[in-house]
Amino acid sequence: MGTTAAAAPSCGHVPTFYLRRRHLQENGSALSLSRRREKMRSLMMNPRTRNTHSQIRSSNREYLNSPSEFCERTSPGEVKEEITKCYKLIERLGRGVIYLGSSRFDHSHPHYRETLHLGREIANLLGSTTWTGAGPGLMDAATRGALSVNKPVGGFKISREAEQWRSSSSHPYLPHDTYLTCRFFSARKHGLVDAVVRKSTLDRTAVIALPGGIGTLDEIFEVMTLIQLQRLGSDLPVPFLLMNYDNFYTKLLAFMDECEHWGVVSKGEVSSLWKVCNGNPEALRYLEDFYQIPTVKSDFLST
Repeated sequence: MGTTAAAAPSCGHVPTFYLRRRHLQENGSALSLSRRREKMRSLMMNPRTRNTHSQIRSSNREYLNSPSEFCERTSPGEVKEEITKCYKLIERLGRGVIYLGSSRFDHSHPHYRETLHLGREIANLLGSTTWTGAGPGLMDAATRGALSVNKPVGGFKISREAEQWRSSSSHPYLPHDTYLTCRFFSARKHGLVDAVVRKSTLDRTAVIALPGGIGTLDEIFEVMTLIQLQRLGSDLPVPFLLMNYDNFYTKLLAFMDECEHWGVVSKGEVSSLWKVCNGNPEALRYLEDFYQIPTVKSDFLST
């Protein structure tokens, strides 16, 4: 039985692939390359296929006219240069405590006030540089807490935050030499991780995970994975505290328990990677014990 060409769609748009297939069936696949190209050009001029061709050209124009920051991501040299700038900033300001948290909570939110007090007390307790994403919300609270007791602060800002300041490359009050505005998320993460690396017992660093959304969770699980795989780059253990203010992370912790149940993580594996703290006093006591710091009377007040 001979090959019968498929019937064309009775109405609507005729796909280009169908027209090309019908052409090959009727004229044979042995046509010369030049003749095939000529035939395809005539098909593209057909009104039935012109819309598809226009859409492709429009899509190409949009790609070529896209913001330069996306095109420039193909340059590994620029990413490496930005990572180097992060390292130099850390060398100048010193390693310390990084705070990961939401940019959406303003000063009226109870978690903002908790973080403000926590940032102040940890800065006093450890005497280390306070590092954040140099953004608004809980990052701002931790920064202001450290500044209130005249302790050094630093930041790795991203030009696009989820809330205010999102399109700005400058910080509203920090000196320009204390933070770096990163164009690449990978460079920013390199900086945040390197800021907590411990090379000697004199280094007092920590990771403080505050309530937050998608970006915060991304950073939390990345740090957790590096600790789990011993790829943090630290010669000594780094305390990782999950601040479960008002049971914010209780459902996440239940999900991690479910992961244990299904066997995708080992029993007790997650709990060995971080310390869950339900309030600031618990976090401070943990850091005191971790670094064997004599307990001193503090003016800390839980809110």
